[in-house]
Amino acid sequence: MLKEKVNIKELQIPVCNILGVNIAAINMNWLMQFISANLEKLKGKYICVSNVHTTVMASENADYLKVQNNSVICLPDGGPLSKVGKKRGFNEMERTTGPDFMREIFKLSKENNYKHYFVGGTQETLDLMLENLEKEFSDINICGCFSPPFRDMTIDEDQELITQIKSADPDFIWVGLGAPKQEIWMYNHRELFDGIMVGVGAGFDYFAGNIKRAPMWMQKSNLEWLYRLIQEPTRLFKRYLITNTKFIFYFTFRRQ
Repeated sequence: MLKEKVNIKELQIPVCNILGVNIAAINMNWLMQFISANLEKLKGKYICVSNVHTTVMASENADYLKVQNNSVICLPDGGPLSKVGKKRGFNEMERTTGPDFMREIFKLSKENNYKHYFVGGTQETLDLMLENLEKEFSDINICGCFSPPFRDMTIDEDQELITQIKSADPDFIWVGLGAPKQEIWMYNHRELFDGIMVGVGAGFDYFAGNIKRAPMWMQKSNLEWLYRLIQEPTRLFKRYLITNTKFIFYFTFRRQ
């Protein structure tokens, strides 16, 4: 059964409002301590992994903004978000990416007996990811996965997935449907599961080996977006050109 509902405000998460989105002004150490201390309270809730793209989308769409701000945490996945936070006085705020968060949780899974369920990606990607995870993290408890169809699921299909997840009873439900679909899915399924949902975008592809992480010097210099652009220029060029330009404009001229 689900635990008693908890008011998100009671969890005292520091936030920096950027373009209307309540981005958590945190770093990975803070996040891991927070998860360990509050996992029972977080069951049924969801975490957004926020970047420039999702933040700009939310600023322009009231419904999506509601979805973002109803999450328990919007992680500052995008480097520009943490830079804005630092400029506004949140000196401890650092980029906190979805794949890095996944890895830190996986490291702790054996000693804490965390159970994991994965929603999203192709079956091929899921198979590769699960194979790699079992090699890297001994005895990781993967209790299920689901590759959705390339269309909206029917009501019956969605109910079947809900039933499967409830039966598996995971602690973490990793959702890799891409933005904004994954955040909307989590919002629509909040308080249904006795576990916490985390929207991780391309996280599955990273662990499957389909996409390579940027060298550490690029990650620390907030240039991982460039490394991804080199790998997927056709898909990402328009997104980066439009959303990054809008972000600079909104932040510079509207002071949001």
